[in-house]
Amino acid sequence: MAGVSTKEIKTRIRSMESTKQITKAMEMVAASKLRRAQAQVANSRPYFEILYTTIRDITRSNRDFSSPYLKERPVKKVMYLVIAGDRGLAGGYNSNILKLVMSQIQDKDAVVLPIGKKAVDFFKSKNVPILTENYAEAASVGIGDCFSISKQLSKAFLEGEFDEVYVAYTSFVSMLSQQPATMQLLPLKKPEAREEPAAPRRCDTIYEGDSEEVFAAIVPEYLGGILYGALCESRASEQAARRSAMDSATQNADEMIADLSLKFNRARQAAITQEITEIVAGS
Repeated sequence: MAGVSTKEIKTRIRSMESTKQITKAMEMVAASKLRRAQAQVANSRPYFEILYTTIRDITRSNRDFSSPYLKERPVKKVMYLVIAGDRGLAGGYNSNILKLVMSQIQDKDAVVLPIGKKAVDFFKSKNVPILTENYAEAASVGIGDCFSISKQLSKAFLEGEFDEVYVAYTSFVSMLSQQPATMQLLPLKKPEAREEPAAPRRCDTIYEGDSEEVFAAIVPEYLGGILYGALCESRASEQAARRSAMDSATQNADEMIADLSLKFNRARQAAITQEITEIVAGS
C-alpha cells in the first residue's frame, strides 16, 4: 500500500466496517430464521410418519396388493422437482444442488419443476424444459402448495406423462454440514419385509373402502408430506449455509480492518516522522 495516503486508508476502513455491519446483521437474521426452520422440520415429521406407517401396513398385510404407484415401467421421461433459494450469499447452497441435478439429467429426457428464483434462472439459462414457473419464489411456497404439486405430479405419473419423479433438495445434517440429495418419489418403493415390533398388536386396522382405494387416496398426501419435509430441510440448510457464510465474511472483515488499521498507523507515523525531519532540517 505504498504511496496510499492516510485519508484513503481511513476511507477503506470505514467501508469495511460498513460491510462488517451488514454481514453481521445478515448472520443474525439467518440464525433467527434457522430456528424457525428447524421447528418446522420437527413439526412436519409426525404427519409424514403416520402416512408412511399406513402405506407400509397396507402393502404388508395384502399379499395380492397392487397399485399403479408401485409399478415400474421403462423410463422414457423423468421429472425433477428442484428446491433452491431465492437469493445468494449462502455459500454453495444453490450451486451444489443445481450441479447435482444437472449431473443426473444428462442424457435423459427430463423436465424440471423449479422452486426458487435461483433454480428458475439456472434452468432457463441451461435451456432445460420447465413444467411451470408458478413457484419461482421459494419463500412463499407453503404446505398447501406442496399438496397441490404432489397431486399434479401423481396425476401426471398415472397418465404416463412421466415414468419417474424425483425431488432434489438439501438435507440439513448440522449447522456446519448440508448435503444436496435426490429422492425418488414415484414409482414408490415397496417397503421391505422386516421383523414386527415385539409389542403385540391388539387388532388389525379396518379400512373403509378396500385397501387399494385407501392407498390411492393417501399416496398424494404422503408425497405432499415428503415435499413439505424436503422444503423445510432445504430452508433450514439455506439459513445454516447463509449464517456460516456471513460469519466467515464478518471474520474476514475483522482481519482486513485490523490489517488496514496497522497500515494506517504506520503511514501516520511515517508522515509524523517526515514532518519532524523537515522541521529539524529547516531550523
